[in-house]
Amino acid sequence: MTWLHGLEHICQFDVPLARHTWYRLGGPARWFFTPRSQDELARLLDRCTTHQIPWRMLGRGANLLVRDCGFDGAVIRLAGPFWNAVRFDPPLLHAAAGIDLPRLVKQTIQRGLSGLETLAGIPGTLGGAVRMNAGGRHGCLAQFVKQVHLLDLAAQPQTRAPEQMHFTYRGCRLDGCVVTGLTLELPDGDPPTLMARFKQILDDRRRTQPPLSARTAGCIFKNPPGQAAGRLIDLAGLKGRRCGQAEVSTRHANFIIAHPGATTQDVLDLISLVRERVRSQTGIELELEVEIW
Repeated sequence: MTWLHGLEHICQFDVPLARHTWYRLGGPARWFFTPRSQDELARLLDRCTTHQIPWRMLGRGANLLVRDCGFDGAVIRLAGPFWNAVRFDPPLLHAAAGIDLPRLVKQTIQRGLSGLETLAGIPGTLGGAVRMNAGGRHGCLAQFVKQVHLLDLAAQPQTRAPEQMHFTYRGCRLDGCVVTGLTLELPDGDPPTLMARFKQILDDRRRTQPPLSARTAGCIFKNPPGQAAGRLIDLAGLKGRRCGQAEVSTRHANFIIAHPGATTQDVLDLISLVRERVRSQTGIELELEVEIW
């Protein structure tokens, strides 16, 4: 009996991860799982722990860079009806972790619930948005969190209040837990007004960031305190700089574009070059926002 016994129906082997990331780069996952319920997810996590199988959670791959060799472990994606469920009980909203964040934002606008329109243009799943406390200069997800539902290290369900999550800029403290759902508290709003704000924020992003058709992973670096990473990279003269087929965007220097023929190593080499140049010129060590597997 292998460690996979009873989980074969939700497992694929040697799945190319490039097709699951915005960068469209990276090698395969040794095992690729799509659990259909919280019980299946709990069984899988328990099995990985028992057999010491490394694992990662994959959302929409918007903030992810997978190495060319891939990931020698289990990649878990929450997809399907169970993980896309949402229930409105104003002012509360209850949603599963796999739901598409842009889709959820539009649903809240249509129902006259305010707050999430500030996340216009941010891709990914709700679970991923919690993990990185998604947001921008207009606001962040943590402002509206009422409860976070998780599976802990023992694959047991638990619920945490916002203060227990220790939300920070582009992060929170999960302690190895997996987000399974979220309860948000959203004030009433006027749908036309909310939609107008949504479009304004989205237009601002489109003007200042690479087009959605470009292969990027969003911002590569976190903004240092009191600074903008893109401005530091620009002042270092790195806009348009290339390593192989990876290029620092000429529109927003905190984005790295993967042109046709690019490899993950090209992007990693360019990340290293940017960090070294900014460090040598300013003494500031840029911290990664993108996740690297």
